[in-house]
Amino acid sequence: MRTVLVASLRVHARRYVAAAVAVVVSVAFVVVVGVLTAAAQARITDGVGAPFRGADHVVVGLGTENAIAWAAGREDTVAVLGSATLPLRAGDERAAGKFVGSIATAPELRWQTLASGRFPERTGEAVVDVWTAQEMEIATGDRIRLGQGADAVELRVVGIVQASSNLGQAAVYLTFEQLLHWRDDDSLLLDRAAVIGDVGTLPDGATARTPEELVAESIAVHTNNTNTVSLMLLVFAAVAALVSVLVIANTFSILFAQRLRDFALLRCVGATRRQVVGSVRREAVVVGLLASVCGVPAGVGLGYGLIALLGAVAPRNPLGSAPEPPVGWMAGGFVVGVAVTVVASWLPTRRVVRVSPLAALRPGDVLDVRAGAGRVRLVLAVLLLVAGPALLGAAMVLDGTVLMLAGGGVLFAGVLLLGPVLVPRLVRVAGALLGAGGRLATENAVRNPRRTAATTASLLVGVTLTTAVLTGLATTRASVDANHGGAHPLDVAITSWQDPLPPGLVGEVAGTDGVARAVAVDGVPAGIEGQDRPILLLTAPDADQVARDGGAFAAVEPGLIALDTEVYGEDPAAGLGDVVTVRAGDRTARLRVTGGTGWGSAGVVAPETLAALTDAPREHAVWARAAAGVDAAALVGDLDTLADAAGATLDNGLQAEAADRQQLAVITWLVLGLLGISVVIALVGIANTLGLSVFERTREHAMLRALGLTRRQLRRLLAVEAMLLTVVAAVLGTVLGVAFAWAGYETFVKQALARAVLEIPWPQLGVVVLTAALAGQAAAILPARRAARVPPAGGLGPD
Repeated sequence: MRTVLVASLRVHARRYVAAAVAVVVSVAFVVVVGVLTAAAQARITDGVGAPFRGADHVVVGLGTENAIAWAAGREDTVAVLGSATLPLRAGDERAAGKFVGSIATAPELRWQTLASGRFPERTGEAVVDVWTAQEMEIATGDRIRLGQGADAVELRVVGIVQASSNLGQAAVYLTFEQLLHWRDDDSLLLDRAAVIGDVGTLPDGATARTPEELVAESIAVHTNNTNTVSLMLLVFAAVAALVSVLVIANTFSILFAQRLRDFALLRCVGATRRQVVGSVRREAVVVGLLASVCGVPAGVGLGYGLIALLGAVAPRNPLGSAPEPPVGWMAGGFVVGVAVTVVASWLPTRRVVRVSPLAALRPGDVLDVRAGAGRVRLVLAVLLLVAGPALLGAAMVLDGTVLMLAGGGVLFAGVLLLGPVLVPRLVRVAGALLGAGGRLATENAVRNPRRTAATTASLLVGVTLTTAVLTGLATTRASVDANHGGAHPLDVAITSWQDPLPPGLVGEVAGTDGVARAVAVDGVPAGIEGQDRPILLLTAPDADQVARDGGAFAAVEPGLIALDTEVYGEDPAAGLGDVVTVRAGDRTARLRVTGGTGWGSAGVVAPETLAALTDAPREHAVWARAAAGVDAAALVGDLDTLADAAGATLDNGLQAEAADRQQLAVITWLVLGLLGISVVIALVGIANTLGLSVFERTREHAMLRALGLTRRQLRRLLAVEAMLLTVVAAVLGTVLGVAFAWAGYETFVKQALARAVLEIPWPQLGVVVLTAALAGQAAAILPARRAARVPPAGGLGPD
């Protein structure tokens, strides 16, 4: 049989090219998933975990005094993280309190990025965050004053920096030695340290963690302990394996069906079933090994190429620089390629030797649901179609991610098993819309139900995945926006606490480049009994025009006062629910306190409440909403100039939004990159299967030519047939994709985000269906031309 093996590989080399292409593409997909995921993880670490960049370990639970003592003398390998809250003065600009952090001595541990200038090298020097620089009009070379009273220090600004993480972010950064000038200040908190190399002996209560562990924990905190990246990786890894099995199994099924007579002749000349099966499976192993060897470097090259492409088309490279080659994924891709090839060829080889030699020499029958195999397949499909929704329902109730993935896989497997029964019927429905002209193409498309289902399977997977991902991204984006709107309803608030704002300021704000809308807010200065701090009462019936939460934060009922958490200090729950006496001039009102955040240190009341406290409310605030895609830092700087001229203060909600969107942008671009690869695999799969099915029907096409069909008509017939198959697969995949996205929304998004919103991007899904139909046409071009080139006499001749 060794001679037969070598001869088969040589004779059928052209046929095995299709199977090899399927394996190469599948292995490449697995490796690309690894490359892009490594890039995304590195980018997220650079963002969320930027303060740990370059560190081998992070020590947590230190405490201020322990951190100072433990880090003494280790400045070259340790960067203590933390900050103090100090008054800041720059020229005529003043801020009551700004976070002040330190710059690491070791360049490897500096996580801030220089926008201009240099890092501080000695005491008396500082760098300022770009947001604070815009807000307080600070430039390199200016002098600033930190602290108050005898502890105040004058510093020279030597640079402007950007910080990509909310964790550890400060307005001003100094050398660690300079920061210790405020060692006795109650606001100084030093709680962790980034370490290069061994951590040595730690103080009591301190522990060492890896940067990856802390980044994962930080992400989980923001998504209610749901690891978004890990879930996404699991989904795409499962899809990679599923697509690989489908494409390769379909390819081998058609290849072995075409060689059924060859196997029968081997049986007739004395080869046993075991020998034939062993020879065919060894052929599959050889194909799998050779194709996997080619697939690994192809995947590496494609992955790094996609990273470079994203860097070229995106204004700011969302995946950062190319990561180290993922050796584990490369090895895994090779193993998966060989294993999937063997598994995918297992059932087809069993099927071909199950037929007796004499029966195999006759034309093969199509799948019959009344036959034993058809009945078993149908019963199993029905069981899976019942079990899949049941698992998805349990996942929604129990918030079980594993149950959701299992339910989706089971349901999809049921649809694929039911394909030989379901797809032909859907093709007939679609073909009926074409009238008499499409009748022949419809009959050809459904003549072999198994072949019809195999042809649509890979595209069905691709469209289902595409639809689910697009819907998931739209839902995630809408949910993130909703959550951000609840936490930061106002992009920018300009507030005057005592005197009214000058007339026309709202018009100047609205006319500033980058402002979408602006509204004036009436108010009155007031005080709360028992507090020394004055307060400004505002009422904003037009808040829905600018607020990110639709104005919900300002919709306060009479008898209530909504106070930003800043009013009650660090504890957001302090005073909530209490009844307080509010005084404005000689009038008082008893109001119950409700809480919120995102509009500054002001109280929001109902219009009726404000009318009871004053007969002449004046404009004390202007609230503005930024336009999409605006340069937030530049806009804040422009509006801060207007606020300064009006003697008002500015509250900035855009900085938090920029940090919130960074992780979403990384995940979005990663998913789009993986999505592009999966679509390519689907197109390769359908082109492969269409080409092999056309080759399988050479006699059928030759007979049509002999009966008078022209080459052009034959090409048109195959194009219509491909269109029917792709449209049916696209529509069915869209329905399944939306269903899976809804299940993911109920199971995952609602668990991760408090204010979740289901968003179905219908225009994009319509484009997906249209693209799938056009892709089907493109995939049918070469097979149709090949079929039309075969002369009738040659096609009807012996094999």
